[in-house]
Amino acid sequence: MRFVGSLDLRGWVLLGATALCMALPGATAAPAGSANATATLEERKLPMRFSWVACEPNCRGWVSAVGIVTSESPEDFDEFAHGRHLDGATVVLDSSGGSVNDAIALGRRWRGLGLMTTVGTTIENRTAQGDRAGIIPDAYCESMCVFLLLSGKTRYVPDGAHVRVHQIWMGDRADDAKAASYSAQDLMIVERDVGRLAKYTFDMGGAGDLLSLSLSVPPWEDLHELSREELRLTNLVTTDAVAEVLPEMSPKISSKISSGTDSAALPVAELAAKPVQDRFVASTVQAEVSLPKAPAPTEHTLPEKSTKTAEATGGLVAAPAK
Repeated sequence: MRFVGSLDLRGWVLLGATALCMALPGATAAPAGSANATATLEERKLPMRFSWVACEPNCRGWVSAVGIVTSESPEDFDEFAHGRHLDGATVVLDSSGGSVNDAIALGRRWRGLGLMTTVGTTIENRTAQGDRAGIIPDAYCESMCVFLLLSGKTRYVPDGAHVRVHQIWMGDRADDAKAASYSAQDLMIVERDVGRLAKYTFDMGGAGDLLSLSLSVPPWEDLHELSREELRLTNLVTTDAVAEVLPEMSPKISSKISSGTDSAALPVAELAAKPVQDRFVASTVQAEVSLPKAPAPTEHTLPEKSTKTAEATGGLVAAPAK
């Protein structure tokens, strides 16, 4: 199945979060950052890849997670994490979604490690002082990526980042969902995975509004980008302080970046936040979504290799896991 949704999680200046561990804006930094951002657009279409970005001595570093969640992603992350001390680290997401069950399994691993999450694109800037890693907010967290974001113990979304949601659907039929045929088995898979997703959402501290928003957007509609109010309504954002997801950053610099009072501390690129229309009234949910019952306790632990499952790829359809 595929999660066809459009929650736009917007609202953080992640670049500022790493001002201490990257070069200040300059003529030599722009070309490198631009090329890196272009490469990331292509990487987002590939299976999720994990990499550690070091930025000592000014900050601890972070995990870059770019691409689509597949049946291999939980195992790939385990291999990446082996021998690393990732407890309490921050994961920077740029993803179009992917397999429902495998994203749930991966999210539970991240919560078990106490990871923090945010949205952004990692770039490398070449300066006279050497190569410096940085993060820009021009990134996408769509579909099941939104539920990976939810797995963070602390969650921060910068202005300029795009967080989008939609329904889950059969991945091999999402391109023309209305014209496709469906069997009783297909419907069973969808409802089963909605139930699993509901339990996961509440286990991670998410609100029912997140499910309601997501499940109200069919695959033949554009993904819905979450407004600032919706990010808070759904509990996807737990902090507006950059320093809480990159705690070794100087609070003084973080404060200046957030208020825009120190141009020297600004990141390589700054994107103006676009106005986003609320799908729901911020204070109340206008429509209720009927969800199937959560699976029995014996089904709460998902297998390492999922069987056929829903997918949420934000416009890119991946074949169902087998």
